Amino acid sequence: MRSVADLFRAEDQRELQALTPAERVALAFALGARDLEAFRGAQVPPLGAAEAARVLERRRQAGRRRSRCIEELIG
Repeated sequence: MRSVADLFRAEDQRELQALTPAERVALAFALGARDLEAFRGAQVPPLGAAEAARVLERRRQAGRRRSRCIEELIG
């Protein structure tokens, strides 16, 4: 028996397969912008868009080997 989550997942998969590659890229950028805005607004006080992106990038890099190049790029 299929769960409701399985049905939604299959529906999402069909919708994504119907998109052109350019539409998929546009969707990915839109989702990223939406998530950045949600993160930015959830901070107290709310961060600016550039500062929120920098915070997320630093968190993403936190577990990686240190790189002077990346340190200079993201502060």
